[in-house]
Amino acid sequence: MDRQLVTRAQTGDEEAFTGVVYACGDRLRRVAFGILRDRQLAEDAAQQALLSIWQKLPLLRDPDCFDAWAYRILVRACYAESGRTRAWMPGNLEDPDRGPATRDGTGTIDDRDELERGFRRLSVDQRAVVVLHHLVGLPLDEVAAVLGIPAGTAHSRLDRAMSRLRIALASDAPRPWPVPQGVAR
Repeated sequence: MDRQLVTRAQTGDEEAFTGVVYACGDRLRRVAFGILRDRQLAEDAAQQALLSIWQKLPLLRDPDCFDAWAYRILVRACYAESGRTRAWMPGNLEDPDRGPATRDGTGTIDDRDELERGFRRLSVDQRAVVVLHHLVGLPLDEVAAVLGIPAGTAHSRLDRAMSRLRIALASDAPRPWPVPQGVAR
């Protein structure tokens, strides 16, 4: 994030804050979707985070730490939204920033569905660590700082999440039909 833009926004410059929103808004929505797995909840969390960022921006001590600070606010908004329930609608699972899985849209749909089912089995805490580490690309020490947890906790959450995801994917894998006795393979 541009330090000068953040510094200007801290003084109440609405035009500068609009620039901040343009610079990070889509990224915050993608991260929120990754954590919540619901387009509408993610949009609500991102909007709430942006409102909180605007309100708390004058309190930010180091403009160079804006990204980590904004992710922390976003994750808290995601935690608040995760408690809300929505009626399932077909469009809720679609990430608006992703196109079809392949050119014709059919190649890896089954893989994406399996991954989605597995990801939904993770807790919000586990999803937050996975998304910040794998989607955003933050090192685990920074993930821990963003989430306000010890580094060891971030490591163990990631390990448990990946293990749980592997187990979920393996349990959803198609099983071969049993071959009746006496029939050659």
